[in-house]
Amino acid sequence: MLHPGLYEQVINHEISTELLELPAARQATAPIDKAEASKVLAQYLTDVVQKGLDNVLDNGGDLCAQIGLTNEIVRIVEHVTREADFAALSVDERAEQLLALLRENDPRLAIGKTAAAVDRPETSIAQSSLFTGAAHEPQMYTELKKEIVSADRIDMLVSFIKWSGLRLIMDELTAFAQNGGELRIITTSYMGATDVKAIEELRKLPNTKIKVSYDTKRTRLHAKTYVFYRDTGFTTAYVGSSNLSNAAISSGLEWNVKVTKRDLPETIDKIAATFESYWNSNEFEYYTEDQRERLTRALKAEKYFDANNADAYTLDIAPYSYQQEILDMLEAERTIRGYSRNLVVAATGTGKTVISALDFKRFRKQNPGWSCRLLFVAHRE
Repeated sequence: MLHPGLYEQVINHEISTELLELPAARQATAPIDKAEASKVLAQYLTDVVQKGLDNVLDNGGDLCAQIGLTNEIVRIVEHVTREADFAALSVDERAEQLLALLRENDPRLAIGKTAAAVDRPETSIAQSSLFTGAAHEPQMYTELKKEIVSADRIDMLVSFIKWSGLRLIMDELTAFAQNGGELRIITTSYMGATDVKAIEELRKLPNTKIKVSYDTKRTRLHAKTYVFYRDTGFTTAYVGSSNLSNAAISSGLEWNVKVTKRDLPETIDKIAATFESYWNSNEFEYYTEDQRERLTRALKAEKYFDANNADAYTLDIAPYSYQQEILDMLEAERTIRGYSRNLVVAATGTGKTVISALDFKRFRKQNPGWSCRLLFVAHRE
């Protein structure tokens, strides 16, 4: 039974019968677009054929019976089109799928390995799927590692790259590039989040090109896409919320859609075309060794300035109660006991930096005629 609402449904005899019983004002129909007819009818046939194959099993048939129905459909197509080439598309009676094929000179053959040992992603490379970071799903970075080693060419489009994330897949990227794979990366200095170390490690890889957007006020790139091109036609892409950071590709609750060329070819083509337009845009510049200082400056500027405002952040930071207690104790030590050398010990994450800043702010206010200075020392390893 048809329910009120939106449709994009091929009208079959069953639906046509129902529509005949409804007033014309309640229904909106349109001719199938000739340019889209093959795709529209193929999608419709997919549902019909799958339902028919399920019905074969429900009626006591087996896999051989399903293959028989499949080949019967192929024979009908061959007969109607009068194209003998369709005969070669009949499913082989072995009822198997090809999973991998090694090159004739693949080094793995020399050490006794076979194509059966080729590492492949846990999720299908022929059917699109969704990653939500759930416990029962493979982690994003483990899938990326397997996608990398089985790809012929890789494009990455991420707003920032952290070393914490890159190091999880660095071994695979290194092997990929050293074996002749082409790697292209587009990133930005957005929010100052990118690590220079990560970009430098990528720059050192062979067959690798990097482009960076330094103007994040005009080019607000926030996309995250990883595309793995395969000469076999089984190209895959991950599009979603995960930047290249440890949390985003390991334990974070990030959502990413895995798109495959086999079931969503137009989407893969659009991803490829959009990436190419960015790559050839003047907004993104090649990153080379002599660009390191420029990137460093851009990242620092992004950290201290709002991307929407050229003015610096102006925030009134108020101490927590336990921080205020420490500030009061420091004040008492200086003014009452006369001790100017004092030590504050506090656990990680309790705000020692904030305490020192607020203490210095108060010290300056109390000594307006002095040339007050603050030396802040922090280890970097």
